[in-house]
Amino acid sequence: MSVGTLLITVLPGYATLGLLAPLLILISRLIQGFSAGVELGGVSVYLSELATPGRKGFYVSWQSASQQVAVMFAALTGVILHSIMPVESVERWGWRIPFLLGCLIIPLLFALRRSLPETEEFAARVHKPTGSEILRILFQNSGIVLIGLMMVAMTTVSFYLITAYTPTFGGHVLHLSPLASMIVTLCVGLSNFIWLPVMGALSDRVGRRPILVTFTILALLTAYPAMWWLTSAPSFSRLLIVELWLSFIYGSYNGGMVVLLTEIMPVEVRTAGFSLAYSLATALLGGFTPAICTYLIHVTNNPAMPGVWMSFAASLGLIAALVSAQRAASSKGAVVTSGASPKAISR
Repeated sequence: MSVGTLLITVLPGYATLGLLAPLLILISRLIQGFSAGVELGGVSVYLSELATPGRKGFYVSWQSASQQVAVMFAALTGVILHSIMPVESVERWGWRIPFLLGCLIIPLLFALRRSLPETEEFAARVHKPTGSEILRILFQNSGIVLIGLMMVAMTTVSFYLITAYTPTFGGHVLHLSPLASMIVTLCVGLSNFIWLPVMGALSDRVGRRPILVTFTILALLTAYPAMWWLTSAPSFSRLLIVELWLSFIYGSYNGGMVVLLTEIMPVEVRTAGFSLAYSLATALLGGFTPAICTYLIHVTNNPAMPGVWMSFAASLGLIAALVSAQRAASSKGAVVTSGASPKAISR
């Protein structure tokens, strides 16, 4: 992630490198994306193994909540830049400033990685699977990985929709000022930061799947109507209301989803399975959300189409939640006969 961010910060532009410049930027973004996708799994599993009894959802939710600090910082940087710099300067060179600021945390990250101890659960494992064993176990559990991918689809699509796509949607579709879109993004980041740990803690009390089912259904019922209401009379206040509503759905769903993803993966490949499902969902669906929404609006001439895309992702999440619940019920019956705790399986 550090290499990708540094490259984006210092790479010369098109005037100097020609077509090589956008190609190198693309490569740098891929480096960022692939490494971040792998790191998500490691961090989430680490937090789940570190959690105190009965608070695993709350602990793991801080993986996603910490990302919202970055969203707020980036949005606040955008607000400041657009307040003190002409738009032309931001587009010409000012866009590098957030990446430069992001590089300042790199020494801290290396210090953390060197100082954090392994969890007791990991250290207690006698057998550490080899690379070939990990691949074999992942292949044998490809159905679980697919369920995980579908669960994550709702998270990645909604996250990119309410954060990365908001400035583009607010400017090019709703014709609002860049400053207005950045302020909305800042508010969304704060909203996400609040709802994620709240709902992670709630999932510890009521279970993961009720959270997932409730909020995927809520997304299916409200995503398109909310976007239609927004685009019928675009304004800053309507954009803020709709984005905060979608943020509530995203934060609530993700608060229960991430910890469940650590729980359904086989323990031997918990990190690899999580990372594979999350990375595939991001690469195939979530990461393309801005492009897909732009395309859908273009071909249908309907500016509310991002709501349809989010509804599609919500349908995948709902199916995955129901299928995973059915698999858990089957496993519960099998495990009870062998004397293991059914509560451990169902959670």
